[in-house]
Amino acid sequence: MFDTKTASIQWGGKTLTLETGRVARQADGAVMATLGETVVLCAVTAAKSVKEGQDFFPLTVHY
Repeated sequence: MFDTKTASIQWGGKTLTLETGRVARQADGAVMATLGETVVLCAVTAAKSVKEGQDFFPLTVHY
């Protein structure tokens, strides 16, 4: 149903798994990282066009 992609490696004696395509599909990009019992979701969105006259971009981080 979903076009998921998963990659796993051994890192620090534990399995690191990166998965995309299952959650946060409305975002422009999203990856779920799992290491041991810890799971982190990283999602990114971006505007489709640049605002006229803007010479910087505001960066917002939610955690």
